[in-house]
Amino acid sequence: MLFDKFLELIPKIEKEPLLSSEAHKKMAPLERLKYYENYDYSIHNPRKSAVLSLFYPKDTQTYLLLIVRSEYVGVHSAQISFPGGKMEIFDSTLQETALRETEEEVGISRDKIEIIKPFSELYIPPSNFLVSPFMGITTETIIPKIDTREVSHILELPIHDLLDNRLISNVKMTTSYANEIEVPAFIISEHIVWGATAMILSEIKQTINNVI
Repeated sequence: MLFDKFLELIPKIEKEPLLSSEAHKKMAPLERLKYYENYDYSIHNPRKSAVLSLFYPKDTQTYLLLIVRSEYVGVHSAQISFPGGKMEIFDSTLQETALRETEEEVGISRDKIEIIKPFSELYIPPSNFLVSPFMGITTETIIPKIDTREVSHILELPIHDLLDNRLISNVKMTTSYANEIEVPAFIISEHIVWGATAMILSEIKQTINNVI
C-alpha cells in the first residue's frame, strides 16, 4: 500500500472501535484463552508497560517496524516484538513510555512520531505485564540506531504482507511455560511472531481491513 494512501485511511482508523478480545483471541495460544474471558488479572498486580506500532514510508510504500530482542535471561529473550517496555516512575503517561522506549531502543526521536490512537491493553501472564499498545506514524523514512543491549536487529514489515492471511500459520513452539505447544503465528521473513505481539498485530490488521 502506498504511504499516501495509508495516510488517507488515518481518520477512519482513529474512529474505529477497539476490537479487544475479538481480535486478540484469533492469535492467542490455547493456554491463554482463559485470560481473555472476563479474567480479573488485577489480582496479580501486573506491571504496566507500553509498546508502539510505528508505520512509516519506505520507497513510497507503507511499512511497520518490529524488533528482534537480544538474548538475555528472561521470558521474552530473542522474541519478535514492538519497541517498548515497562513504565518508569518518570513517565507521566503510558503513551510517553511507548515513545521513550522507541527512542531508546531504535533511535527514532519522539518528536518525529505522531500518535494516532491507543489499542486494546493486553495481559501477558508469563511476565505479568499489562501492555498498552499505541499506533503511531512518522512521515520520514526511518534510519534506526539500535541499542544492541536490548535489540538484536529490526524487521521491516510491508503493510501488504501484514494484511495477507497467508502469513498466518499454526506452529509448534517450546515456550517458557510449555514444551511443543501449537500456537497461531505470523511467519515474517522466516521469523515466528506469536504470543502478545501476534495478538496486537491481529487487532491492528483487523482495524485496517475494516477501513479499506
